[in-house]
Amino acid sequence: MSLFDLPFEEPAAPAPAREPRTPQGRRVLTVAELTSRIRTLLEERFVEVWVEGELSNCRLWNTGHLYFTLKDAGAQIRGVMFRSSLRLLRFKPQDGLRVVARGRVSVYDPKGEYQLVCEHLEPEGVGARQLAFEQLKRRLTQEGLFDTARKRPLPALPRKIGIVTSLDGAAVRDIVKVLRRRYANAHLVIRPTRVQGEGAALDIARGLAAVVRVDGVDVVLVGRGGGAVEDLWSFNEEVVVRAIAGSPVPVISAVGHETDVTIADFVADVRAPTPSAAAEMVLARKDDFLAGIDRLAGRARAAVVARQHRLESRLRALESRPGLAGVPGHLALRGRHAAELTFELRRALQARVAAHARRSQALRSSLERLDLRRRLSDVRSRLSAGDARLGTAARRRRDGLEARLRAAAARLDSLSPLAVLGRGYAMCWTGDRSTLVRDAGRVRAGEAVVVTVQRGELTCEVKDVTVDRPR
Repeated sequence: MSLFDLPFEEPAAPAPAREPRTPQGRRVLTVAELTSRIRTLLEERFVEVWVEGELSNCRLWNTGHLYFTLKDAGAQIRGVMFRSSLRLLRFKPQDGLRVVARGRVSVYDPKGEYQLVCEHLEPEGVGARQLAFEQLKRRLTQEGLFDTARKRPLPALPRKIGIVTSLDGAAVRDIVKVLRRRYANAHLVIRPTRVQGEGAALDIARGLAAVVRVDGVDVVLVGRGGGAVEDLWSFNEEVVVRAIAGSPVPVISAVGHETDVTIADFVADVRAPTPSAAAEMVLARKDDFLAGIDRLAGRARAAVVARQHRLESRLRALESRPGLAGVPGHLALRGRHAAELTFELRRALQARVAAHARRSQALRSSLERLDLRRRLSDVRSRLSAGDARLGTAARRRRDGLEARLRAAAARLDSLSPLAVLGRGYAMCWTGDRSTLVRDAGRVRAGEAVVVTVQRGELTCEVKDVTVDRPR
């Protein structure tokens, strides 16, 4: 059913009050309503379509969305691929590339244009992985990461060997087996990592960065055993290639079998056909170095033996001359005299050294007696003892003063009028609290007095005065 097969009015839905109707009863739609209906029809009709064409006007916005035009010889359609779908692509979309796009047809309301909301792209005629491989290889070649001039030689005698691979595969077992067999005292630093699947490339890059930070690592082996192209794809990711290129130590790439080729092989300093071969390469320089040492040692021994033979021949020729017949005897006598002088000299030197040692020991003893540290220790001990005595005297003095203070406080409390008030007595003051009333005759009836008790005061009016007569 096309758009024009549908009625212009919806028979079941009543018309909103805000929509004006013409006198003939026709329904007038706004542009937004019409565009919304068209979008709904297109999205319901073209839920999933596959479209073949050539990419042009590819633009990647700062939002991460890709906008493009898909065209052929007869027509074109605008398209958009959102960031969530774009990050799953194995290759980079670019102008002039023929692709097959999968998506749904929708309408962009602000401009009234229909567009293809793309969810998947794949190159026409070549696989996405192969295209991504070629694109990344071409770009890195232009950057010079594959140049031979930047490749570094392997160390002759590596102290520590870093290994970045999976612990579950056979590669790590093969590498360790070869290294232990040929270089038993090698120090291995193994960083376990995932080598296939989603996120494996980032894990490999992190593992390589962690290994090269270990102090003393001279060379790193990174790789895995054989597998399908999909299994080896992590070593074609740019993050792994950048990590290998940025390594401060030489890196050997050992990925898959001899026929497997990854971009990591091009950027690594040395490419090994298998993990076992990588271990052999690490030790090959050590074997060459040791072989060179053996050759030099053999040549040195031969030169020493030859010179010894020449000197012995000259000595025998000199001894055979008539004028030198008694030379060995004279030499023996001179040798004995020299030995006796050497013995006397050694004994004199030992006696002189012993005398100096005794003098040095005496001076050391004198210095120890005058050592400021020892004297300070004695003064510190005296100060500690005086401080202890002073503390004891101060405590005794304080205890005596506290006892005297308590006794005085007790006496003061016993003489305090407040203590008397506590036993039920009271004090009577004049109304202005200026005089203590001791004689009832000094107060007249009707006057106000203030009575102080233990807790508070009472303001009272004198009703009657009774004066005691003296007896």
